Amino acid sequence: MPSPHAAEAQSPLRPLVHLMYALHTLSWFSLGLFSVVAMVLNVLKRDTTRSDFYLSHFRWQARSFWFTLLWLVLTLPLWLLFVFPGWAAWSLIGLWYLYRFVRGWWAFAEFRPMPVPHP
Repeated sequence: MPSPHAAEAQSPLRPLVHLMYALHTLSWFSLGLFSVVAMVLNVLKRDTTRSDFYLSHFRWQARSFWFTLLWLVLTLPLWLLFVFPGWAAWSLIGLWYLYRFVRGWWAFAEFRPMPVPHP
């Protein structure tokens, strides 16, 4: 009898999603450029799957990226006050971003879908 994760494990999207998580996780070293590349891949490949498992990870990555960008823009004025408030805010946002992608990547490696937000 096949494993309940056999379909997800055999999907051609699996290496791509691992790559996207890696790009997001390493984006600190590229000042966000890797995340932009990962988001382009996310947008281009999201419609190629009907799997709820993969869709949950595509959604998790997209929401993490867009919420991070929103918080970076909203806290940008803190840099005008003094360096420390801006640095502190962006450091916390960066840690939250890293947490989101490590958590998502770990769940993906264990074939666990990411939670879907409820309205």
